[in-house]
Amino acid sequence: MDSKIDDLMYKSGLTASGCWDQMDSYDKEAIEKFGELIVKECIEINKQELSFNAFERLLNKYQEHFGVKE
Repeated sequence: MDSKIDDLMYKSGLTASGCWDQMDSYDKEAIEKFGELIVKECIEINKQELSFNAFERLLNKYQEHFGVKE
């Protein structure tokens, strides 16, 4: 998972002292997967709504920014 998603989890309070530490690995993986799925849904919407060139540029930015692949 990309550090940007880690940063967003921190900003949401998920990594607050005690909160993240008390979760088991299943919970942690589910939360990380949820963030990844949101990014992938945004990618799919952009794929349907944008021209190919615009989509390709955005796809590269999503991959760099979030570390999520299509």
